[in-house]
Amino acid sequence: MHSEQNTDQFELFSEYLKSIAPISDIALSELLSLFRPTSLRKKDHFAKEGYVANEIGFLTKGIVRAYFTNEEGKEYNKQFFTGPSIIGAYTSLISKEKNLVGQQALIDCEVLVADYSEINKLFGKHHDLERLGRKIAEHYFMEKEKKEIEMALLEAIERYKIMKESFPKIELYVSQYHIASYLGISPTQLSRIRRKKG
Repeated sequence: MHSEQNTDQFELFSEYLKSIAPISDIALSELLSLFRPTSLRKKDHFAKEGYVANEIGFLTKGIVRAYFTNEEGKEYNKQFFTGPSIIGAYTSLISKEKNLVGQQALIDCEVLVADYSEINKLFGKHHDLERLGRKIAEHYFMEKEKKEIEMALLEAIERYKIMKESFPKIELYVSQYHIASYLGISPTQLSRIRRKKG
C-alpha cells in the first residue's frame, strides 16, 4: 500500500509517460509495478562512476547533476536533471560496461527506482512500452546534442541565459561552483556574468 506522497509520485510518473507516447493501461500498470519509491540525500549518488549501472529512476522532486571526472580528478558537470525527469546511466545500462558519468543529488531528492533488466523484459511483451523507451532515448539524445552545440558555438553569457530559462530556480539551490562547471566557465566568470545580467 502506497502512502499519499508515494501515490502522488506514481500519478506524476503516469502522466509524464503518457505525455511522451500513448500507452495501454495494462502496460502502464505492469511498468509501474516494477518501481519502488526511494530518497536521495544531498550528495548521495544515483549512479556512480566506475560501476556497471543496473537501475533506472524517475526523479519526482529535487535536482541531480550528471558529471564526469578527468584524469587530474577535476569534475565537469554535464547536465542537470530536475523533477519530473528520467535519470540513470543510460549508456552503462545498455552496454553493461562501467559507467563513466556519475549522477549525484545536489539537494534532497525523491525518486522512483526500478531494475532496468526487468523493464527490458516488458519491452518484448508490450510494443507500446518499447516505443515509449525509444521516444525517451531520442529525447535525451537531442538534449545531449543541444548542450554540445551550445558549449561549442555560444558565448558564456548566452549559455547562462539558456540555463536560466531551462532551470529557472536552480540558482536558489545549487552552488556557484556547480553552475560554473555546467556552463564550462570559472566561478569568477560566472560572478561577472551575474553582475552584468543583474
